[in-house]
Formats: sequence, structure tokens, C-alpha cells
Amino acid sequence: MASEKDHSVQAVTSQPDTQSPTNSSPRSSRETQSDEKVERLPSVKSSHSHRQSQTSQHLAVPVTGDGDHDHTPVDWSQHTLRKRLWRPQVTDFRKIAEHKYHGAGTLADPYIVQWLDDDPENPKSYALGRKIAITALVAFMTLCVSLASSAYTGAARHVIQAFHCSEEVFLLGLSLMVLGFALGPLVWAPLSETLGRRNIILVTLCFYIMWTAVCAAAQNIQTLIVFRLLCGTIGSASFVIPGGQIADMFEADQRGVAIAAFSAAPFLGPTVGPLIGGFFSDAYGFRWLFGLLALYATALTILGALFMPETYAPVLLRNRARLLSKLTGKTYMTRIDLEHPLDVREVVRKALALPWELLFREPVVLLLTIYTAVIYGTLYLCFAAFPIVFQEGHGWNAGQGGLAFLGIMVGLFIGIGIIIFDNKRYRRLHEATGGFAPPESRLPPVMLGGVLAIIGLAWFAATTSPGVHWIVPILAGVPFGTGFLLIFMACSNYLIDSYVIYAASVMAANSILRSAFGAIFPLFTTYMYRNLGIHWASAVPGFIALACFPFPIFFYKYGESIRRKCKYSAQAARYLDSLRSDMERRRSRAESAAAPASAEEEEDVHGKIEVKLEPEDENEAEVETKGETRA
Repeated sequence: MASEKDHSVQAVTSQPDTQSPTNSSPRSSRETQSDEKVERLPSVKSSHSHRQSQTSQHLAVPVTGDGDHDHTPVDWSQHTLRKRLWRPQVTDFRKIAEHKYHGAGTLADPYIVQWLDDDPENPKSYALGRKIAITALVAFMTLCVSLASSAYTGAARHVIQAFHCSEEVFLLGLSLMVLGFALGPLVWAPLSETLGRRNIILVTLCFYIMWTAVCAAAQNIQTLIVFRLLCGTIGSASFVIPGGQIADMFEADQRGVAIAAFSAAPFLGPTVGPLIGGFFSDAYGFRWLFGLLALYATALTILGALFMPETYAPVLLRNRARLLSKLTGKTYMTRIDLEHPLDVREVVRKALALPWELLFREPVVLLLTIYTAVIYGTLYLCFAAFPIVFQEGHGWNAGQGGLAFLGIMVGLFIGIGIIIFDNKRYRRLHEATGGFAPPESRLPPVMLGGVLAIIGLAWFAATTSPGVHWIVPILAGVPFGTGFLLIFMACSNYLIDSYVIYAASVMAANSILRSAFGAIFPLFTTYMYRNLGIHWASAVPGFIALACFPFPIFFYKYGESIRRKCKYSAQAARYLDSLRSDMERRRSRAESAAAPASAEEEEDVHGKIEVKLEPEDENEAEVETKGETRA
């Protein structure tokens, strides 16, 4: 191609032909011979020149308005992203433009944009301190929304008195917000993978602040309930996106600890919410409680806008590919866009349909999701049960009633410690299997958690009488909280490992059923306690948890064979098998190429290209080759 030939000529000559337009006489025979010599320049070069020409095959070249290439030297650094508080480190665009990408730069064979070695913009290359700070920030965002779901129950007496509604109607404000947690992820998860995680979470937080402020100003119970539903739907983005942000930054062997630490946020909120809601609403009223929640969300949104970066690699690389294509006129794409072209409507359609298909066609997803949903629903059942046991039975006020959740909170922290400790066992398996530990290795904590949850629920059911000291049923929350976290975290990790390429849809299915149970359980709690009594009513969720207990044991023993027979888990297993085979081939190829590479470098030293320049008035360059040359 002419443009490529001109570019290669520039690479070996001192300067381009700059004849004046007024000098239109034919060029001398010496000039013609020089051009022919350059055109006949052998492709055999020294190793240094060979590498330089390889890079120049795709080196960014500016394009003029009529589509022609302009070979004027360009300062590529001017296109480097500007540093911001949320982006303190950037990659010099000159390095990006000069990097050697796979492909030919055409529509049929585009250049595949990938991270450079030690790329500062790669979220996995962030300093550990920065990763921890970002994780803490998104964890507080999740805590903000989860806290609002249960803080509402602490203001029960004030809301019922202000709007003259029944207790069951009041609990709709809790149930519908939790129901919103099930609806929102169906939209926010795919959109975050299309538009970026940072943009979605900040925009949704802004709307969440608005809807929470409307709740503070509500003049009737209907308005309050409807906007609580909107708060749950829009705020659920803070539940689904932070997990992806952590996965973007941490490697697989570190991710378990990071997720375990982060997991305190969505569960710590429901346990401290009644405590804060009870004391604050007693002191300032329920409207200022919603005002406090809105102010808390506002502060986090400002901090996020200033310091939270975009972490989703396909979005970052897609933006880089678009800029390279715009500046060079060649085609650059990310691998994920090449294999799966971006179509927002198709992404949303799959996000709405695939979770349901996974839920009802994959027994692994269905049974373990039911197990986590029962445990999650039991936690939200406590928001209706604890006021009956402690406020009616022991004569506590709303703020004191919130203290009853401290036992569960302690159990959650113990569960986090167990998950972090168990991660050492998993890392040993991870290393022993070359990074492909079987998903069933995630299940032992589920079995331990199942035992602890049943013990805690049985303990609580047996000690709910007003005659028993109040500390005894509160302490029953410790084993339940520990078991709750172990079941939830280990089941989630197992489902993600089993359905790698469908992980987002699996977790969306899990979120739908889990949140549905969390929304329904509080609604029948009052009737159940009135009809069955405090002992048998408290025992019902324990019996359900006992019925679900064999599920993880069954999958620990037969899970691999079951997964191979199911459609989507079998596809994920084949993907992992191909990934393992590809990794083994790469290792073998790298080992076999290591020895010849060193010998090849020694031979390359013998070949060299020497460029001798004639005086400027000759306006030409002679290229002489000396010594041996290698192709």
C-alpha cells in the first residue's frame, strides 16, 4: 500500500523529500537510483530495526479531513488523559499509540486493545492502599442504602400515629423497599457493564437522595410507601455494582478477603438500622430520620464524585480504542466487543430473561438460592418479630428494641473472620490446582453456617418468654448472624465459580428470590406470632432452615456431576476447561521458547544497518547493510 510504503521510507531516511513547488524539473538519475535503492531495501534487518518496523506497522498516524494520512510528527502525549482526583495516575498516550497490538487495523481484523505492561490505568495495578480506600467508600455506599431499609422500622410508632395506619400497612414500607432490591439489579447490573460502574452508581445515588427527601416530606402513608419502593429500586445499584468494582481491582486469590470485608456493609445496615432509627426518631421525629439518611447519601455521593474511579476494564479499554481509531483512521476494538458486539437492548433483554431461566432450569441455582433466600427472609422477619418479643414482652422502647440486633451484628463480624481464615485453605487449593480449584471447595463454610444458623434459631425460639432474661435471646443472634454470613457468602462464591460466564445473571436470580423472601416474611410475621405464639412462631424459620440444610452437603458430594448435566453450568465448565488448556499450552510454549530466544538474541547482534547521510543539498540518504542479516 502506498501509505505504508511512504511510512517505511520515512523510517529509514533522514527526512522526507521537500522539493519546492517552483522547482518542477525532473529528478536526477542519482535521485532515481537512490529511490530505487530505498524501494529495494531488503526486509532483512537487524533485530532492533525489525522490532521498530513491527511497531510502525500500526503506529498511530493522524488522518486529515479527506481521509489521507498526514505524516507530520505528532505529539501523542497531548491526548493523554488529564489527571483528576479520581484518576491520579494516567498512561502516557504515546506509549498507548506505539504499543504493538494484535491484528491488522482493518474492520475484518482490527487491532485488539489490551492493557499495557504495568499500565497505571489498569484497576488491578492500583496500589493496595488505594484499593482498600475505594472498597471502604463503596462499602459505605452500600451501608447507606441497607441502613435505610431497616431504620424505617425504628420509627414505627411515630409513622403509625402520624398517618393513622395499621401495623401491617406500615410494614409495607419495609417490604416494598426490599422488593425494590430485587427489581433494580435486573437493570443496573447490565447497564453498569455497558456505561460504566462509576456513572451508574453516582446517578442512581442522586435519584436515591431525591426520593428519600420526598419520604421525609410525605403527607400520607401511600406516598411514603410508593417512594420507599422507588428508593429500593434505584438504591439497589449500590448493592450490585460495588461487588463488580472489587472484582475489577483485586486478583482472584485476594478477592475472597476483599468481598468478605465488604459483605459486612449490606448486612450490618439492617442490624444497626433499628437502633439508629429508634433513638433518632424518638428524639427528632421520623421526618428528620429520613433527612439524616438523605444527608448521609449526599456526603457519600460527593466523595464518590471526587475519588471513586471507573474500574470496569472493558469500558476503559473501549474508550481507549475509540480514541485510537479516531486519531489513526484504523480500526481498534476490545476483545469483548469483537466477540460480543455491544447492543444495549440485547444486553437488557438477556438481563431480564436469563436470570429466570437459570433459576428454574438449573437445580444448583434453584436450591441454593432458596437456601440463601430463607436465611435472608429470616433476618427481615426479625424486624417484625423483635418488637413483639422485646418491646411488648420486655417493655422496651423503640431505641432499646434496636439494641436486640447487636447479637446478630457480633455474629456477622465473627462470620467475616471465619471467611478470611477459610480463604487460606482455598488459596492453597487454588495454587495446587493451577488457579482452577473446583467450585465445590467453596461449600464447607456453608455446612458450618447451616449448623450455626439452626442452633441460633432454636435457641431464640426457646428463650423468647418475658420470664427469661433479655440477654439470652439476644445472645442467640450471635450463632445465627455467623451462620447467616457463612451461608450467604459461601453460596454466592460457589454459584459464581460454577457459572463463571453467567455469574452476573446467576447473582441477579439469587437477588430476585432473596429479596422477594425478605419482602414477604415481615408481612406474615405479626399474624404468625398472634396465632402460633412466640415460641412456635420463632421456631418456624428454624424448621425451614433445617429442611434446607442437606442442600450444600448434597452438592458437595454430587455437585460436579450435576453441573456437567445442566445446560448453563456445563457451558461454564467447558469454558473453564478450555481456559485451563489454553493456559497449559502457553506455559509449555513459553518454556520451550525460553532457550532458543537467548540464542536468537546473540545472532541478532551480528546483523546491523548503518545509515550514512549525504550533505543536505543532496537531499537523499544512502542505506548500506553490513555483516550478516537475518529475516
